[in-house]
Amino acid sequence: MGGRRGRRAAILAGTVAAAVLASGIGLWAADGRPFRDSYCWGAWEQNSGAPFLGDDGLARSGSERRATESAPPSADRHRASCTVTVTSTVPDDDSDEPLRFKEQVTVEYGPVPSGAEEHHAWTGRYFHGSASRLPDGLDGLVAGDRAMLVLPTACDVDGRPSTVTIRSESTGNGHLGRLAMPFTIGSRPEVARMLLDAANTGMRKAGCAPGEPLRVTSPFVTVAEDDESAGSPLCRIPGVTFGFGPGSRYREQVGVVDGRLQTCSVVWKAPGTPDEPAAQYVMAGDPRMAALFAGLPEGAGHGLVRTECDGRPTVFYGNVGSGLKGSGRPDDRRVFENFTESVSRRIGCGAGEGA
Repeated sequence: MGGRRGRRAAILAGTVAAAVLASGIGLWAADGRPFRDSYCWGAWEQNSGAPFLGDDGLARSGSERRATESAPPSADRHRASCTVTVTSTVPDDDSDEPLRFKEQVTVEYGPVPSGAEEHHAWTGRYFHGSASRLPDGLDGLVAGDRAMLVLPTACDVDGRPSTVTIRSESTGNGHLGRLAMPFTIGSRPEVARMLLDAANTGMRKAGCAPGEPLRVTSPFVTVAEDDESAGSPLCRIPGVTFGFGPGSRYREQVGVVDGRLQTCSVVWKAPGTPDEPAAQYVMAGDPRMAALFAGLPEGAGHGLVRTECDGRPTVFYGNVGSGLKGSGRPDDRRVFENFTESVSRRIGCGAGEGA
Protein backbone atom coordinates (compact mmCIF):
# COMPACT_ATOMS: atom_id res chain seq x y z
CA MET A 1 0.00 0.00 0.00
CA GLY A 2 2.71 2.37 1.04
CA GLY A 3 4.69 1.38 -2.06
CA ARG A 4 1.79 2.30 -4.39
CA ARG A 5 1.33 5.65 -2.62
CA GLY A 6 5.04 6.30 -2.95
CA ARG A 7 4.96 5.52 -6.68
CA ARG A 8 1.91 7.79 -7.18
CA ALA A 9 3.65 10.60 -5.30
CA ALA A 10 6.76 10.14 -7.41
CA ILE A 11 4.71 10.19 -10.63
CA LEU A 12 2.85 13.36 -9.48
CA ALA A 13 6.09 15.08 -8.53
CA GLY A 14 7.57 14.18 -11.88
CA THR A 15 4.53 15.52 -13.73
CA VAL A 16 4.66 18.84 -11.84
CA ALA A 17 8.38 19.11 -12.42
CA ALA A 18 7.91 18.46 -16.13
CA ALA A 19 5.17 21.10 -16.34
CA VAL A 20 7.32 23.66 -14.54
CA LEU A 21 10.28 22.80 -16.75
CA ALA A 22 8.18 23.11 -19.90
CA SER A 23 6.81 26.45 -18.71
CA GLY A 24 10.30 27.64 -17.92
CA ILE A 25 11.60 26.60 -21.34
CA GLY A 26 8.76 28.53 -23.01
CA LEU A 27 9.49 31.64 -21.02
CA TRP A 28 13.20 31.26 -21.64
CA ALA A 29 12.59 31.11 -25.37
CA ALA A 30 10.34 34.17 -25.32
CA ASP A 31 12.26 36.44 -22.95
CA GLY A 32 15.80 35.13 -22.69
CA ARG A 33 15.31 34.07 -19.07
CA PRO A 34 12.73 31.98 -17.17
CA PHE A 35 10.97 34.89 -15.49
CA ARG A 36 10.93 38.63 -16.09
CA ASP A 37 11.60 41.04 -13.26
CA SER A 38 8.77 43.51 -12.70
CA TYR A 39 8.92 46.95 -11.12
CA CYS A 40 6.68 49.65 -9.68
CA TRP A 41 3.63 47.64 -8.56
CA GLY A 42 3.89 45.51 -11.69
CA ALA A 43 3.61 48.47 -14.10
CA TRP A 44 6.95 47.78 -15.83
CA GLU A 45 8.74 44.59 -16.79
CA GLN A 46 12.26 43.80 -17.85
CA ASN A 47 12.71 44.05 -21.64
CA SER A 48 9.36 45.82 -22.03
CA GLY A 49 10.40 48.66 -24.32
CA ALA A 50 12.72 51.43 -23.18
CA PRO A 51 16.48 50.68 -23.19
CA PHE A 52 16.65 51.44 -19.47
CA LEU A 53 14.43 48.42 -18.75
CA GLY A 54 16.16 46.14 -21.24
CA ASP A 55 19.50 44.41 -21.60
CA ASP A 56 21.07 47.63 -22.91
CA GLY A 57 20.51 49.13 -19.48
CA LEU A 58 22.85 46.50 -18.02
CA ALA A 59 25.59 46.84 -20.64
CA ARG A 60 28.30 48.09 -18.26
CA SER A 61 30.33 45.66 -16.18
CA GLY A 62 28.87 44.68 -12.83
CA SER A 63 25.50 46.25 -13.68
CA GLU A 64 22.58 45.58 -11.40
CA ARG A 65 18.97 46.80 -11.54
CA ARG A 66 16.82 47.21 -8.45
CA ALA A 67 13.53 48.88 -7.54
CA THR A 68 12.44 50.64 -4.37
CA GLU A 69 8.73 51.36 -4.12
CA SER A 70 6.26 52.74 -1.64
CA ALA A 71 2.91 51.11 -1.01
CA PRO A 72 0.83 51.40 -4.21
CA PRO A 73 -1.87 54.06 -4.62
CA SER A 74 -5.26 53.25 -3.16
CA ALA A 75 -8.58 54.93 -2.53
CA ASP A 76 -7.16 56.25 0.76
CA ARG A 77 -3.50 56.58 -0.26
CA HIS A 78 -3.23 59.43 -2.73
CA ARG A 79 0.55 59.53 -3.13
CA ALA A 80 2.95 56.79 -4.14
CA SER A 81 6.43 56.59 -5.64
CA CYS A 82 8.82 54.06 -7.08
CA THR A 83 12.47 54.31 -8.17
CA VAL A 84 14.24 51.86 -10.47
CA THR A 85 18.04 52.12 -10.22
CA VAL A 86 20.84 50.64 -12.32
CA THR A 87 24.29 50.69 -10.73
CA SER A 88 27.55 49.67 -12.39
CA THR A 89 31.33 49.94 -12.04
CA VAL A 90 34.17 50.23 -14.56
CA PRO A 91 37.94 50.46 -14.01
CA ASP A 92 39.37 53.96 -13.61
CA ASP A 93 42.72 54.42 -15.37
CA ASP A 94 43.55 57.31 -13.05
CA SER A 95 42.71 55.65 -9.74
CA ASP A 96 42.85 52.35 -7.90
CA GLU A 97 39.15 52.80 -7.16
CA PRO A 98 36.64 52.03 -9.93
CA LEU A 99 34.27 54.53 -11.47
CA ARG A 100 30.79 54.01 -10.08
CA PHE A 101 27.73 54.92 -12.09
CA LYS A 102 24.10 55.23 -11.04
CA GLU A 103 21.15 55.77 -13.35
CA GLN A 104 17.67 55.96 -11.92
CA VAL A 105 14.10 56.57 -13.03
CA THR A 106 11.50 57.75 -10.53
CA VAL A 107 7.74 57.56 -11.02
CA GLU A 108 5.38 59.50 -8.74
CA TYR A 109 1.60 59.30 -8.44
CA GLY A 110 -0.47 61.98 -6.73
CA PRO A 111 -1.56 65.63 -6.73
CA VAL A 112 0.80 68.47 -7.56
CA PRO A 113 2.80 69.60 -4.48
CA SER A 114 0.87 72.03 -2.30
CA GLY A 115 3.77 74.23 -1.15
CA ALA A 116 4.50 77.18 -3.47
CA GLU A 117 8.26 76.53 -3.73
CA GLU A 118 7.79 72.82 -4.49
CA HIS A 119 4.93 73.66 -6.88
CA HIS A 120 7.16 76.05 -8.87
CA ALA A 121 9.92 73.43 -9.03
CA TRP A 122 7.43 70.78 -10.20
CA THR A 123 6.17 73.08 -12.96
CA GLY A 124 9.70 73.89 -14.11
CA ARG A 125 10.55 70.19 -14.35
CA TYR A 126 7.50 68.90 -16.21
CA PHE A 127 6.52 71.88 -18.38
CA HIS A 128 10.09 71.89 -19.66
CA GLY A 129 10.75 73.19 -23.15
CA SER A 130 12.31 69.88 -24.25
CA ALA A 131 8.99 68.03 -23.84
CA SER A 132 6.41 67.32 -26.55
CA ARG A 133 2.66 67.10 -26.12
CA LEU A 134 1.12 63.69 -25.63
CA PRO A 135 -1.08 62.92 -28.67
CA ASP A 136 -4.58 61.43 -28.81
CA GLY A 137 -6.15 64.03 -26.54
CA LEU A 138 -4.15 63.05 -23.46
CA ASP A 139 -3.18 65.91 -21.16
CA GLY A 140 0.54 65.64 -20.66
CA LEU A 141 4.09 66.14 -21.89
CA VAL A 142 6.90 63.70 -22.72
CA ALA A 143 10.63 64.08 -23.32
CA GLY A 144 13.43 61.53 -23.36
CA ASP A 145 14.24 62.12 -19.70
CA ARG A 146 10.90 63.17 -18.14
CA ALA A 147 7.14 62.90 -18.59
CA MET A 148 3.88 64.02 -16.99
CA LEU A 149 0.24 62.99 -17.39
CA VAL A 150 -2.83 64.62 -15.85
CA LEU A 151 -5.22 61.86 -14.76
CA PRO A 152 -9.02 61.88 -15.38
CA THR A 153 -11.28 63.79 -12.99
CA ALA A 154 -12.29 60.57 -11.20
CA CYS A 155 -8.77 60.55 -9.70
CA ASP A 156 -8.97 64.14 -8.33
CA VAL A 157 -8.15 64.62 -4.66
CA ASP A 158 -10.14 67.32 -2.84
CA GLY A 159 -10.82 69.00 -6.18
CA ARG A 160 -7.15 68.94 -7.23
CA PRO A 161 -6.01 66.94 -10.27
CA SER A 162 -3.74 63.95 -9.75
CA THR A 163 -0.80 63.28 -12.03
CA VAL A 164 1.73 60.60 -12.84
CA THR A 165 5.27 61.80 -13.50
CA ILE A 166 8.56 60.22 -14.57
CA ARG A 167 12.01 61.74 -14.24
CA SER A 168 15.57 60.47 -14.69
CA GLU A 169 18.82 61.17 -12.89
CA SER A 170 22.37 59.94 -13.46
CA THR A 171 25.66 60.33 -11.61
CA GLY A 172 29.23 59.16 -11.99
CA ASN A 173 31.51 58.91 -8.94
CA GLY A 174 35.28 58.61 -9.20
CA HIS A 175 38.55 60.38 -8.53
CA LEU A 176 37.02 63.69 -9.70
CA GLY A 177 34.16 63.34 -7.23
CA ARG A 178 30.46 62.89 -7.80
CA LEU A 179 29.29 64.40 -11.09
CA ALA A 180 25.83 64.70 -12.63
CA MET A 181 25.56 63.18 -16.10
CA PRO A 182 22.95 63.38 -18.86
CA PHE A 183 20.68 60.34 -19.09
CA THR A 184 17.95 59.58 -21.62
CA ILE A 185 15.45 56.92 -20.59
CA GLY A 186 14.34 56.18 -24.15
CA SER A 187 12.58 57.68 -27.15
CA ARG A 188 9.40 59.70 -26.65
CA PRO A 189 7.13 56.77 -27.60
CA GLU A 190 9.06 54.47 -25.23
CA VAL A 191 8.85 56.93 -22.33
CA ALA A 192 5.15 57.53 -23.10
CA ARG A 193 4.54 53.79 -22.84
CA MET A 194 6.26 53.71 -19.45
CA LEU A 195 4.19 56.72 -18.34
CA LEU A 196 0.88 55.21 -19.40
CA ASP A 197 1.74 51.79 -17.98
CA ALA A 198 2.46 53.44 -14.61
CA ALA A 199 -0.70 55.56 -14.85
CA ASN A 200 -2.99 52.67 -15.77
CA THR A 201 -1.55 50.54 -12.98
CA GLY A 202 -1.81 53.34 -10.41
CA MET A 203 -5.40 54.18 -11.36
CA ARG A 204 -6.47 50.54 -11.13
CA LYS A 205 -5.03 50.26 -7.65
CA ALA A 206 -6.57 53.59 -6.61
CA GLY A 207 -9.98 52.55 -7.96
CA CYS A 208 -10.33 55.44 -10.44
CA ALA A 209 -9.34 53.81 -13.73
CA PRO A 210 -11.44 54.56 -16.82
CA GLY A 211 -13.26 51.77 -18.64
CA GLU A 212 -10.46 51.42 -21.21
CA PRO A 213 -6.72 51.79 -20.46
CA LEU A 214 -5.10 55.00 -21.68
CA ARG A 215 -3.06 54.48 -24.85
CA VAL A 216 -1.08 56.44 -27.43
CA THR A 217 -1.45 55.36 -31.05
CA SER A 218 -0.72 58.59 -32.97
CA PRO A 219 2.78 59.91 -33.76
CA PHE A 220 4.34 62.64 -31.67
CA VAL A 221 4.77 66.18 -32.89
CA THR A 222 8.32 66.62 -31.61
CA VAL A 223 9.94 69.83 -30.49
CA ALA A 224 12.16 70.89 -33.38
CA GLU A 225 14.62 73.19 -31.62
CA ASP A 226 17.56 72.13 -29.46
CA ASP A 227 18.46 74.27 -26.49
CA GLU A 228 20.48 77.37 -27.30
CA SER A 229 22.15 80.26 -25.53
CA ALA A 230 19.60 82.48 -23.85
CA GLY A 231 19.19 85.70 -25.77
CA SER A 232 17.11 88.85 -26.10
CA PRO A 233 14.27 88.59 -26.47
CA LEU A 234 14.06 85.41 -24.45
CA CYS A 235 11.94 82.54 -25.83
CA ARG A 236 11.60 84.56 -29.06
CA ILE A 237 8.85 86.60 -27.38
CA PRO A 238 9.03 90.38 -27.83
CA GLY A 239 9.56 92.21 -24.56
CA VAL A 240 10.79 89.16 -22.61
CA THR A 241 14.24 90.55 -21.92
CA PHE A 242 16.81 89.88 -19.19
CA GLY A 243 20.30 91.13 -18.43
CA PHE A 244 22.30 87.90 -18.32
CA GLY A 245 25.72 89.40 -17.68
CA PRO A 246 29.07 88.45 -19.22
CA GLY A 247 30.10 84.79 -19.51
CA SER A 248 26.52 83.62 -19.12
CA ARG A 249 25.84 79.89 -18.96
CA TYR A 250 22.10 80.39 -19.33
CA ARG A 251 20.48 78.19 -21.97
CA GLU A 252 16.93 78.40 -23.25
CA GLN A 253 14.66 75.74 -24.71
CA VAL A 254 11.62 76.79 -26.72
CA GLY A 255 9.04 74.04 -26.43
CA VAL A 256 5.46 73.53 -27.56
CA VAL A 257 3.92 76.52 -29.33
CA ASP A 258 0.30 75.98 -30.34
CA GLY A 259 -3.14 77.41 -29.66
CA ARG A 260 -3.54 75.81 -26.23
CA LEU A 261 -0.02 75.41 -24.92
CA GLN A 262 3.24 77.31 -25.00
CA THR A 263 6.36 76.45 -23.01
CA CYS A 264 9.84 77.88 -22.64
CA SER A 265 12.53 76.97 -20.10
CA VAL A 266 15.74 78.69 -19.07
CA VAL A 267 18.43 76.86 -17.10
CA TRP A 268 21.92 77.58 -15.80
CA LYS A 269 24.27 74.91 -17.12
CA ALA A 270 27.59 73.97 -15.53
CA PRO A 271 29.57 70.78 -16.29
CA GLY A 272 29.11 68.02 -13.73
CA THR A 273 26.14 69.61 -11.96
CA PRO A 274 22.40 69.25 -12.55
CA ASP A 275 20.82 71.98 -14.64
CA GLU A 276 19.58 74.73 -12.35
CA PRO A 277 16.15 76.10 -13.36
CA ALA A 278 16.39 79.84 -13.94
CA ALA A 279 13.10 80.90 -15.56
CA GLN A 280 9.93 79.31 -16.89
CA TYR A 281 7.09 80.69 -19.04
CA VAL A 282 3.90 78.75 -19.80
CA MET A 283 0.54 79.37 -21.41
CA ALA A 284 -1.88 76.51 -20.66
CA GLY A 285 -5.30 76.61 -22.33
CA ASP A 286 -6.52 73.05 -21.78
CA PRO A 287 -8.75 72.89 -18.68
CA ARG A 288 -6.91 69.95 -17.07
CA MET A 289 -3.49 71.48 -17.73
CA ALA A 290 -4.64 74.88 -16.47
CA ALA A 291 -5.92 73.24 -13.28
CA LEU A 292 -2.36 72.20 -12.40
CA PHE A 293 -1.58 75.81 -11.46
CA ALA A 294 -4.33 76.05 -8.83
CA GLY A 295 -3.08 76.96 -5.39
CA LEU A 296 -0.25 79.25 -6.51
CA PRO A 297 -0.49 82.98 -5.65
CA GLU A 298 -2.23 84.83 -8.47
CA GLY A 299 -1.76 88.21 -10.12
CA ALA A 300 0.84 89.69 -12.46
CA GLY A 301 3.07 90.47 -9.48
CA HIS A 302 3.16 86.75 -8.67
CA GLY A 303 3.57 85.60 -12.28
CA LEU A 304 0.16 83.95 -12.64
CA VAL A 305 -2.85 85.32 -14.53
CA ARG A 306 -6.06 83.45 -15.34
CA THR A 307 -8.53 84.31 -18.07
CA GLU A 308 -10.85 82.58 -20.56
CA CYS A 309 -10.17 82.05 -24.26
CA ASP A 310 -13.18 80.89 -26.26
CA GLY A 311 -14.76 79.79 -23.00
CA ARG A 312 -11.70 77.75 -21.95
CA PRO A 313 -9.84 78.45 -18.68
CA THR A 314 -6.40 79.71 -19.68
CA VAL A 315 -3.37 80.32 -17.49
CA PHE A 316 -0.36 82.54 -18.14
CA TYR A 317 2.51 81.63 -15.86
CA GLY A 318 6.02 82.95 -15.31
CA ASN A 319 8.56 82.10 -12.63
CA VAL A 320 12.06 83.53 -12.25
CA GLY A 321 14.56 81.66 -10.09
CA SER A 322 16.93 83.21 -7.58
CA GLY A 323 19.82 83.47 -10.06
CA LEU A 324 17.88 85.67 -12.49
CA LYS A 325 15.49 87.38 -10.09
CA GLY A 326 15.64 91.14 -10.53
CA SER A 327 17.36 90.86 -13.93
CA GLY A 328 14.24 91.52 -16.02
CA ARG A 329 14.29 94.62 -18.22
CA PRO A 330 12.83 96.97 -17.10
CA ASP A 331 11.73 94.64 -14.28
CA ASP A 332 10.52 91.06 -13.76
CA ARG A 333 6.84 92.00 -13.54
CA ARG A 334 6.93 93.92 -16.80
CA VAL A 335 8.67 90.97 -18.49
CA PHE A 336 5.82 88.68 -17.39
CA GLU A 337 3.22 91.20 -18.60
CA ASN A 338 5.00 91.36 -21.98
CA PHE A 339 4.87 87.56 -22.20
CA THR A 340 1.15 87.53 -21.36
CA GLU A 341 0.29 90.27 -23.86
CA SER A 342 2.37 88.76 -26.68
CA VAL A 343 1.01 85.22 -26.31
CA SER A 344 -2.54 86.53 -25.89
CA ARG A 345 -2.25 88.32 -29.23
CA ARG A 346 -0.83 85.21 -30.88
CA ILE A 347 -3.75 83.00 -29.82
CA GLY A 348 -6.39 85.71 -30.35
CA CYS A 349 -7.34 86.04 -26.71
CA GLY A 350 -7.43 89.04 -24.41
CA ALA A 351 -5.62 88.17 -21.18
CA GLY A 352 -7.29 88.96 -17.90
CA GLU A 353 -5.82 91.69 -15.78
CA GLY A 354 -3.70 90.64 -12.83
CA ALA A 355 -3.30 92.39 -9.55
